[in-house]
Amino acid sequence: MTQMKTKSKKTDGFTDAEKAAMQERAKELKAEKQGKKKADGESDLLAKVAEMPEPDRTMATQLHEIMKANAPGLSPKTWYGMPAYANEEGKVVCFFQSAAKFNARYATFGFQDTANLDDGNFWPTSFALKELTDSVEAKIIALVQQAVKS
Repeated sequence: MTQMKTKSKKTDGFTDAEKAAMQERAKELKAEKQGKKKADGESDLLAKVAEMPEPDRTMATQLHEIMKANAPGLSPKTWYGMPAYANEEGKVVCFFQSAAKFNARYATFGFQDTANLDDGNFWPTSFALKELTDSVEAKIIALVQQAVKS
């Protein structure tokens, strides 16, 4: 295996978007520490979705409906200011990242290591999402159902 040389690029640290996401996470952890009710998680999630520009807002709303219908055991919450769904232990299983959040070309639907998606030694945990079509919805439902299997 050959080693590739890469040029070192000077950075100024975290971007403003990354700093904002970390501040969001700090607020979320503080709220959790203060015993915020799980019911507040859904209202927090819906508030974040309402702030998103289109088409991310529509996709996040549709994903929320998919999650409620197909993974009722997961609790909606925000995670780094993004819509997310957590297991009974409060650990995030999956999340939606708006394209606008980090000025990306596409939104992302991703899974954390708490998701039961293991498939040998190599499997995807994050998916680019440009439009939520019927076939994409079917794939998401299958992945979510696999992710929550014990």
